[in-house]
Amino acid sequence: MSKLGKVDQRFVWHPFTQMRDWLRQDPIVITRGRGAVLHDDRGREYLDANSSIWTNLHGHQHPRINAAIRRQLNRISHSSALGLANEPASQLAQELVRAANPGARQPRLNKVFFSDDGSTALEVALKLAYEFTRRTRGKASRPRFLSLAGAYHGDTIGAVSLGHIDLFHRAYRHLLFPTDAVMSPYCYRCPFNRARPERADAREYRRCNWECVGQVEKKCAAQKKKGNPYAAFVFEPRVQGAAGVIPQPKGWLKSVTDIARAAGSLLIADEVMTGFGRTNSSGKSQPGNAALFASQEENVRPDFLCVAKGLTGGYLPMAATLTTQTVFDAFLGKYEEFKTFFHGHSFTGNQLGAAASLASLALLQERAQGMARQALEARLSRGLQSLWALNSVGDIRQMGRVAGIELVKDWRTRAPFHLRERAGIRVCEAMARRGVLTRPIGNVILLMPPYCTTAKQVKRMVTALAESISEVLEK
Repeated sequence: MSKLGKVDQRFVWHPFTQMRDWLRQDPIVITRGRGAVLHDDRGREYLDANSSIWTNLHGHQHPRINAAIRRQLNRISHSSALGLANEPASQLAQELVRAANPGARQPRLNKVFFSDDGSTALEVALKLAYEFTRRTRGKASRPRFLSLAGAYHGDTIGAVSLGHIDLFHRAYRHLLFPTDAVMSPYCYRCPFNRARPERADAREYRRCNWECVGQVEKKCAAQKKKGNPYAAFVFEPRVQGAAGVIPQPKGWLKSVTDIARAAGSLLIADEVMTGFGRTNSSGKSQPGNAALFASQEENVRPDFLCVAKGLTGGYLPMAATLTTQTVFDAFLGKYEEFKTFFHGHSFTGNQLGAAASLASLALLQERAQGMARQALEARLSRGLQSLWALNSVGDIRQMGRVAGIELVKDWRTRAPFHLRERAGIRVCEAMARRGVLTRPIGNVILLMPPYCTTAKQVKRMVTALAESISEVLEK
């Protein structure tokens, strides 16, 4: 084991990691990266197949983002946003409003509250929606929230309360406030889908009557009948990430958000993973025209838009929650009325993060970058087709530049592996031995490479996945 590996095992506690298993293995210690390639302390090379846990958009060591951070370092790295403004954060807020309201003369989402990560972005939206509801319905009201089965919105207490992944959230149930869940459109395992398994994305051959939409309608109607409509409906637009890469059939998002809105609920769009071109598949490549947010793809106009992860291009922890003038105005008043939004973070509006974000947004809006995203989507789609030949591949789900491959014991029966069999983990370990790094979500292998990933690198990722599945599950 390397010296750095020993130091890590002696002192570091890793997130979402069973440390007993970690302490038994020789850890991969990343020391540098460029583009879609990472290197460890022994000189071994890997492809970053999940964009460093879904954050890196343009590749590591991108010269323009590096240069933007260096320029800002020569001025100031951080000053407080409590009672002070700064140049790059102000400019970034303006650019985020433009991106969230493309072509709009009167932008709907026109206020930006900065925080640190995806969890805090959701906490901001949650607190704002809660207090806005109390101020508009009466202080005696008890705002309640609705989110999707399998939802994951972060690890802070409010965000965990919105989540519905028992494995992650059960241990903290006595710390949480109650929220309601409604079924998500998981076509591959939907109890209402009458279609027999085929060698295609389950969304393409499903046989149902949109019962998943009906379930949302029933839930919203029942809550409204109680005289207390949901304060907000919280959702990941177009695809649920941590649920297992669950993409929504076309039209589902617009239908359910219209239902929630009609029932009196605000809409909170969690675009921490889906934002900044991850799921866009419109084919637009003109600068400034491409939809950077998944909710825009179905013309959904949320009251809160939460972004993080790729906001800085994957360089620095930074997040933002965009909201409307109506919400903003509810917090205006005389000092002694204490209507202020009492919430904040030490590094809110950090100049280095804002500078990186501005450089990343500029890249995203360039024609060449839009074309690169289209090309990556097409390469992934073509490459993934070869995996249908494997008996252990049950479903392949792609949305834009995000793909989830669900592993099963037999595709004809959809029989799942039990979590104790560690099927996904073992396949990812075999991929690492082949020089490709990603993490599983249970029995789902995720591929989400940076936008700079070449055709050759995509082929290597898919080949490593196919060989690893064969080695681990189809001996």
